[in-house]
Amino acid sequence: MRRLKVGVIGVGHLGKSHARIFAGLRDVELAGIVDINPLRAAEIANQHGAAVFADHLAMADHVDAASIVTPTIHHHEIACEYLRRGIPVLVEKPLAVNLEQANELVELSQRTGTMLQVGHIERFNPVYEELRRLPINPKFVECERHGAFTGRSTDIGAVLDLMIHDLDLLLDLVGGEVAHVEAVGAAIFGGHEDIVNARVKFASGCIVNLTASRMSPTPKRKMRIWAPEGYAGVDFVKRRLTLVQPSHELRTNGIPADPAFLPMFKEQVFAKLLRMREVDLNHGDNLTRELEHFVHCVRTGSAPRVRGEEGRDAIALATRILDSLNQHSWENRVHGPTGPDQLPNPLGDLVPDSIRRAA
Repeated sequence: MRRLKVGVIGVGHLGKSHARIFAGLRDVELAGIVDINPLRAAEIANQHGAAVFADHLAMADHVDAASIVTPTIHHHEIACEYLRRGIPVLVEKPLAVNLEQANELVELSQRTGTMLQVGHIERFNPVYEELRRLPINPKFVECERHGAFTGRSTDIGAVLDLMIHDLDLLLDLVGGEVAHVEAVGAAIFGGHEDIVNARVKFASGCIVNLTASRMSPTPKRKMRIWAPEGYAGVDFVKRRLTLVQPSHELRTNGIPADPAFLPMFKEQVFAKLLRMREVDLNHGDNLTRELEHFVHCVRTGSAPRVRGEEGRDAIALATRILDSLNQHSWENRVHGPTGPDQLPNPLGDLVPDSIRRAA
């Protein structure tokens, strides 16, 4: 089998991992590296025996497929050039900076018959893959995605940087039309929103609360699902799935009416009334699985797990959330502060200097 020649465009924090993984895949040749920083490009290329190209256009004639891992503002331009040439691409999330650009990429992929995969990596998390195998009909979902501000992805805010992961998962898990969106967000570091809360109602009746923050000292990526079948708790960091299902007795008869049972209720609730299972799925590497899938789809012509259409739909929902938070009135008056950049004046210090010094 001829080795598939793959190029990586952008070898920063995440792109260098793309290069490393492609270089180690069987029957794949890391054929080219492109980066705005020529020294970085040369360093990564030398590590893996790849060629360095001046830009993505120069590399296009030397690869069979490419991974685009640049800042989001460049996704549209680069992906368009490759799709026009019939070169399959994996575009890191989010697909584009806005819905117009996302629609153009999807239309171009469809018109040229060229594969477009979007890098929504949580779809390849084994804990989510296990969840999708279960018979569950979500009716209320809470999503939390928190992390520290890294100085990366400053061209977009927390919605397109973090929350977009959960929006993609929800559209895959719940599906159907979104009936209503309401959101609030604040820009802390300047430029774009850094903390966001959104409430999304699906036409199916499912209600979702989402929080995304890039000002948290510790990472958190969790999803809690309540459904007629029971409860599912997903920890994407620890890759742990917690499942709770009411017993047939509890569904049918409710809590036993026997007064003698009540003193033992706390001890008996998970022994007899609720069935509980915890599954640890801490194996494999999400990015490796995603890139192996990309290579497989390029070789076989199979549709990728996250097509351009799914990436576009996540941006469409993100756009509605951004529109809502930009219109949010903090004091519910016409000329009051509005949106993430116009916060009300603070009442005082939550952490005075004397406390900070002591800490």
